[in-house]
Amino acid sequence: MKKIISSLLFSVLILSGAAVSAQFEKGDKLLNAGINLGGTYGGGGVGLGASFEAGVHDFISVGGQADFVSWNYGWIGSDFRYNFFTVAARGSYHFGKHFLTMDNLDLYAGPSLGYRISKYKTPGGWSGIYSDSYGSGVFFGAFAGARYYFKPAMGVFAEVGYNASPLKAGITFKF
Repeated sequence: MKKIISSLLFSVLILSGAAVSAQFEKGDKLLNAGINLGGTYGGGGVGLGASFEAGVHDFISVGGQADFVSWNYGWIGSDFRYNFFTVAARGSYHFGKHFLTMDNLDLYAGPSLGYRISKYKTPGGWSGIYSDSYGSGVFFGAFAGARYYFKPAMGVFAEVGYNASPLKAGITFKF
């Protein structure tokens, strides 16, 4: 029974995506909301993030992002908690019209530039702004991603790179 339901759901997703066009165009507005996996500066962790971009050219979009990532470091009884909040401007170059034959797939990549606030808490309860290499400051990132639309205005996305986290995935909206 599970196999039949899974097959039906998969078929509906495939068939519903057949008429969808995800080819990026000037004027498109894109909203991503998802989870961040992997921590900033190579730590573990998980967090939440969102980004918004607007198409200014048939291949280029610009916008902003806000992300929160938290992770623990240490051993039993002595965990340090690190929190990173990043706000950045971002831009993307959309590759779809160059070589894609799948209308419901949008491939993109770009840079981000913003500010990262870094805080931590020690096992003894002391907290504050961390003052070493994890400190708050200007942030520069780069990412590559893909959006797969299963409806004309809704789909899923995934991004990799040096951004708020090494991997970001979630839901995307196009309007």
